[in-house]
Amino acid sequence: MVILQRATHVTLQVLETELADLGLTASELNVLANLADDRERTVSELGVAAGVRPTTLTGVLDRLERKGHITRAPRPGDRRAVQISLTALGVQGAGRVQRAFAEVEKRALAGVPASSVKQARRVLTALGAV
Repeated sequence: MVILQRATHVTLQVLETELADLGLTASELNVLANLADDRERTVSELGVAAGVRPTTLTGVLDRLERKGHITRAPRPGDRRAVQISLTALGVQGAGRVQRAFAEVEKRALAGVPASSVKQARRVLTALGAV
């Protein structure tokens, strides 16, 4: 599904340009978007949600932590698991990313019938669950 990869790549590049003032890469924006609900996650859970390999995610998390967007700490009850939390700056940034995602989606789908969007969401949800 090259078309799905292309759509993802283009979307992240548009967001990286539109949110350039945040000083974040497309990968960092993707991770922040997946943390936008402000629910604490382990590194493993976040990797699955963001579709990022653990080795890649570690570098992204290192950068987000240095930039003050996240903190990492042992998960209560399981010291082997690392829990990711947004800082106040991270909450602010994640909110902007989430709003920007919604705006890009709105622009991209402006001429697409609602029934087609609904069908596409079903397909994407199924693909995301593979």
